[in-house]
Amino acid sequence: MARKTDIEGRAIEAAMALAEEQGWEKTSYAEIAAKAGLKIAELYPVFASKTAILVAFSRRIDEKVLAGTDPEDAEEPVRDRLLDVLMRRFEALRPQREAIAAIVKDLPRDPVTAACLAQQATMSMRWMLRAAGLDDHGLKGMLRVRALAGLYALFLRVWLNDDSPDLSKTAASLDKNLSRLEGWTGGIGR
Repeated sequence: MARKTDIEGRAIEAAMALAEEQGWEKTSYAEIAAKAGLKIAELYPVFASKTAILVAFSRRIDEKVLAGTDPEDAEEPVRDRLLDVLMRRFEALRPQREAIAAIVKDLPRDPVTAACLAQQATMSMRWMLRAAGLDDHGLKGMLRVRALAGLYALFLRVWLNDDSPDLSKTAASLDKNLSRLEGWTGGIGR
């Protein structure tokens, strides 16, 4: 039997490839297992659903972003740190842009997956705030997380349509909307 981390990686890769090829709605759990070269009995203990695979993909992106966080950046202005963290996230997502576009397109017809991914996006934004050195505890922290998670949906749509090599449209949207967030909250934080 394959190791758990090997199964995770193969399943995520297969799921994203199938989503890109045929859309998320048409991709079955059995197809993911087959494309990953796994039996369903091997995949099930690691991922009990297609949605669980997407959540794991998101967590892997979180890990990549967090690994790129430099403690020396703590001296930078808060907004700049948050902008950098979010741009690193979109850079990490870039290889899977077409698969993500297919998944996003199919989510309105899959409210359970949409709800699970919204919850995961909220958790991811909590970690993005932490990576930027922002507190996410208490009422103010909760508001930061919720506001950023709400804006992330907008940022994701801009990113999906940003064909510039340097993601300049995405960066401009992030900058503009983080400025708005500062205005609404009296500052993103310290």
